[in-house]
Amino acid sequence: MQASLADQRNQGLARSRLIKQRLTLAAWLVLDILALYLIIVLYAQNQQVFALLALVLVSIANYIFWRAKNIAYRYIFPAIAGMLIFIIFPMIYTIGVGFTNFSAANMLKKEQATQFFLNQRFVAGERYAFSLHDIGGGEFQVQIDLEEEGGLQLSEPISDLTSLDERTVFSLEPAIVPLVDPLPIREIINLRSNLNFVDLRSEENEIRVRFFGLREFADVEPRYLLAEDGSLFNQQTGQTLVANDELGFFVDQESLQPVTPGYRVFIGWDNYLKVLTDKRIRDPFLQIFAWTVSFAFLSVVFTLIVGLLLANLLQWDQIKGKAVYRTLLILPYAVPAFISILVFKGLFNQNFGEINMILNGLFGIQPNWMTDPALARTMILIVNTWLGYPYILLLCMGLLQSINTDLYEATAMDGAGPLANLWHITLPSIIKPLTPLLIASFAFNFNNFVLIALLTNGQPDILGATTPAGTTDLLVSYTYRIAFQDTGQNYALGAAIASFIFIVVAGLALLNLKLTKVKV
Repeated sequence: MQASLADQRNQGLARSRLIKQRLTLAAWLVLDILALYLIIVLYAQNQQVFALLALVLVSIANYIFWRAKNIAYRYIFPAIAGMLIFIIFPMIYTIGVGFTNFSAANMLKKEQATQFFLNQRFVAGERYAFSLHDIGGGEFQVQIDLEEEGGLQLSEPISDLTSLDERTVFSLEPAIVPLVDPLPIREIINLRSNLNFVDLRSEENEIRVRFFGLREFADVEPRYLLAEDGSLFNQQTGQTLVANDELGFFVDQESLQPVTPGYRVFIGWDNYLKVLTDKRIRDPFLQIFAWTVSFAFLSVVFTLIVGLLLANLLQWDQIKGKAVYRTLLILPYAVPAFISILVFKGLFNQNFGEINMILNGLFGIQPNWMTDPALARTMILIVNTWLGYPYILLLCMGLLQSINTDLYEATAMDGAGPLANLWHITLPSIIKPLTPLLIASFAFNFNNFVLIALLTNGQPDILGATTPAGTTDLLVSYTYRIAFQDTGQNYALGAAIASFIFIVVAGLALLNLKLTKVKV
């Protein structure tokens, strides 16, 4: 009897396990079908890169979840997916953009650029005034004045004007009784997208006109015709445009002048070589790189000195009201950085800033903080030290609490002073746990875009540079200005420089990890 009950229980568990497996299989198949549908939609919309990313993620997910040996990886799959989406994919995409001519003038694909030219129209004949009339029952008629060619003409009733989404020809007949009460201009504006598909044809007068503007129909012809060899013939000027896949533009066959818009093409290592070989780009890049490293390093040094000094002062037993001082010293950390930066921008104003007013009153000087490169960099370091020292202060206050006070008492008996204690006890005790945090601070300041963008915007400019480059620019702000503020918005060159930044930062990170003896 007991054996029978045990068998029934085992059979029940087996059935439950089988049902659970089948439900899991069904759910997983549904998810795979939805994912496959998403991939197909992305590919159909010419988003091949994102379709490939989705395919990779779905393939990895299936590989992990359908192999029993990979059960441990199921728990870290979200981290793997996040790394692919937010780190590896943007990095590969950025590097790939650096191999193209992607810019404000070359944003389209070749097919899109070709279609842009083919969609252009020009008025090849006369223009005629028209009026639109609602004749009831959801039907409309266009009344057009052909003047000497045929007088007033009425189109056949248009029953589906509000839903018209493809070009349709409607015949014209002489108006026996002119229509009155035309629709107001605001109604024509609402129907403008539908009227674009209306062609009116008068066989008697050999006239065919299209909607052209809000008040007239005109004899409109395509400006460009596509030839069998892929060239474009301009019917209006007789100009022939030929695709130049090296430049990424259609160029005039006679003058060889490119015609915008261009299209994206693969140009190989040109952007990367330009950064290294073009003196007008290389010199500003190297100057900005040197300043970026110096800025990040000096910011860490200055904030460490100020934070450690203040943390040591707050440890003195003789100081009363430590809580008040601690709160006041941490306040810069509590205020949003962009507010503090804008306040300092006003304080350092050359003509009306309080700092220059004080310096002028005491010493008779008014430094050019915003226009002198050395002073501008000094100002940036001062502001960044103010913004960063509370973080180091908090870290040092916590680390100093862990140091055995008996060490200080022992050195006091030997006659050691504060500097000896700092050098021989405090720093050796806190530097090891503090080093990873200092490295993180260095990495943050290496890409401190907000500070530069709000305080100086990279000014003053570097003379002779062909790209928007400033003496206070960091590599990250320099890249941003090339990609989004330059007149040509050269995204490809910005991507190439961003690739160099990635290589440099990765190298510095590995070097720092090696110096701190962290296994990688």
